[in-house]
Amino acid sequence: MRFRTASVTGRPDNDPNFPNAFTTQCDGEKRAPPVRPSMTTRLSSRFAELNPLKLLPVGEKGSYERLPGYDSANGSPFGTPILKKYRWRSPSPGSDRFTFPRLSLSRIIILTITAILATGLLVTGGYRRHVAHEANNKPAERELFFWEHFPRINGFFNGVRLLVPYSEYVPEQKSINEFLEKKMGKKMPKVATQPTLDPVPFNPYPDFDSYDYLREHHPVKKCFLDEAETLAVPDIYVYPGLPQNMTDPFFGSYGQLGISDSVCYDRFGRLGPYGYGSDITQGGLGIGDNTEKEGSDKIWSMARKIDYRKVDWGKVQRTCYEKNQKRFSQSGGKKAVKRSAYVLRTYQGFEYTPHQMATIRAMINELSLKSGGEYDVHLLVQIRDNGIPIWASDDLYNKTLRDNVPEEFWAMATLWSEQQMRMYYPEPFPDNVINHSGHPIHSVYRTGHFALQWFAQEHPEYDFYWNWEMDIRYTGHYYEFHNRIGEWAKQQPRKGIWERSSRFYMPDLHGTWDNFTEMVEEQTVMNGEKPVWGPPEFENSGTIASPLSSKPPTTYIKDNYSWGVGEDADFIVFNPIFDPSKTNWVFREDISGYDRQYPVPPRRAAIITVARLSKKLLDLMHEETYRLKHTAFPEMWPPTCAYHHGLKAAYAPHPVYFDRNWPLEYMDQIFNHPKKDYESVFGWGEHNFMGSSYYYNSGFSGALWRRWLGESENKEGGRAEEIAGSGRMCLRSTLLHPIKFENGPTE
Repeated sequence: MRFRTASVTGRPDNDPNFPNAFTTQCDGEKRAPPVRPSMTTRLSSRFAELNPLKLLPVGEKGSYERLPGYDSANGSPFGTPILKKYRWRSPSPGSDRFTFPRLSLSRIIILTITAILATGLLVTGGYRRHVAHEANNKPAERELFFWEHFPRINGFFNGVRLLVPYSEYVPEQKSINEFLEKKMGKKMPKVATQPTLDPVPFNPYPDFDSYDYLREHHPVKKCFLDEAETLAVPDIYVYPGLPQNMTDPFFGSYGQLGISDSVCYDRFGRLGPYGYGSDITQGGLGIGDNTEKEGSDKIWSMARKIDYRKVDWGKVQRTCYEKNQKRFSQSGGKKAVKRSAYVLRTYQGFEYTPHQMATIRAMINELSLKSGGEYDVHLLVQIRDNGIPIWASDDLYNKTLRDNVPEEFWAMATLWSEQQMRMYYPEPFPDNVINHSGHPIHSVYRTGHFALQWFAQEHPEYDFYWNWEMDIRYTGHYYEFHNRIGEWAKQQPRKGIWERSSRFYMPDLHGTWDNFTEMVEEQTVMNGEKPVWGPPEFENSGTIASPLSSKPPTTYIKDNYSWGVGEDADFIVFNPIFDPSKTNWVFREDISGYDRQYPVPPRRAAIITVARLSKKLLDLMHEETYRLKHTAFPEMWPPTCAYHHGLKAAYAPHPVYFDRNWPLEYMDQIFNHPKKDYESVFGWGEHNFMGSSYYYNSGFSGALWRRWLGESENKEGGRAEEIAGSGRMCLRSTLLHPIKFENGPTE
């Protein structure tokens, strides 16, 4: 699998693995060795210079283009003067014919031979010039990045005909044949004709009917897709195993987060319950049915196809919450369950493709309805046309909503605009350090968080707000992912959490999480760094007061990794939280409102704005903005505000895959320990993410997702290859970003 990469070089200095076609001269300058052309070549080149075809313009692909009409100076191969349209003058007045002069036979033969030779020279010269032009205009091949020399890994693409129980699974990074034969006495299984395991329903929810659950919580009342409560919310299906030799992730850990790592998801079990693989006439999405689907009938024997065309998602979510409202209040000696707003950031003109529709339906079913209302899924829709005063008229608001959102999502959408934010957070925002983008302060590019801050003030009923982008896909179960990550972060101690969150966790290198924790603390001490322990002190004209809960109960040394355990995290992200001042990340100084007579305040950043933010954090961000005019670039403002106020913030080490087999020690050095600021992967070194499954500039993420859907990608994959091979892909839970399109090339 290949994908386009940026046209910049990544050649390490003095690296012997990179061939160099140039010879080194005595003066140290690298020059190509001179080659003297032969006499024949020199003569041919001279004749070629006489070729009038060289005056014709050449297209991008090297083909000669037809000249425009004579009356255009730009169309003339001779430039000025303008050539006029005319015919040869007739030998006799009134005649339009042209006659040849009388010639002897010998002259005719000589002229013919001369014409043939001249034509040959012209054609030869034209061809040579054409070849030379092709060579001169061919895009220069860029030097490969160092990581592009690592061998490709392809276990991702093993399909359902190679499924084995997890106890027999060996990851691709290990020598499969050697491991199986020496350690297990087995060999790589042969490709079967059918999926070797049967799909089963997947249920990551607590046992809501169990004694243990009801002892602490109010009961959960079942939710439905219709008002009459006849249309049950569907299950999704997994295969209870993995394709043999499936690739392992390099970053993160399923086990550490409590996410199932022994099951995999194919496209029909994952998306089929939401309309994938069903005909439009049946209420489905009309996609996926023409892909390889051997054995998918077993899924349809357990799941019914649902017509979603009449489902009002806003209404069914509201009904589900109202039925279960008692769960979210502390009464009768029962614990209150905390609620989350799951905010999908979309915009005017966004295309709700069939794949996108299936994804949103999955989110609502799995996060909201199946959980008994623990989440509400919202669409926060930016109206890009600032000339539409959506706040001034209900009729105008509703018309704009109907014009930009599919009907089934109308009741769960909220509109906003940059013009609205200008009124909500009015200028000026003084003392900006550097605005690298050149965009105004209220542009969504620089302050997309303004809308989320406003939304949290309009909807104060939630404890947490998930800021989610529309170009993210998740192959696993949404409730399992979000619930487990929230619980994992809740159990993390405060001691060392900012330092651990600044690094990628690589279990195959770092060992257990306890080992990783100890290693990070040792490195912090050895590097002479002051660990984060409560709100930092820095010179400034003032900030709002930090919460009392941010004050450490004891010193950093005396704490035994106990402070913060059982405390919900205020900020959870999916890439490390780094100090931008130690990188050359381009937006590191786009911070406003802090008095410039003092040094630039300390700050933190996390690439990609996908995150969970607590109501506490969003309230602090809102107050800092409206009261003190403090703000920063969207990927820097939430973590910076959390840092300034001593809140609990964590990078969740979710599994991240790479398309090449990196040496682990080298990977650790590149991603976790850059020697110089400009080598940081959060800056000039970001090309190292291009082969990963999660980053803003990843190319592999989209390729992997489309292959999982059964599409061909760069002439690899697709229906024919899946049928001839091991069947459709079956991936473990994987967060993928960015996904810019989902359909492969038409055949």
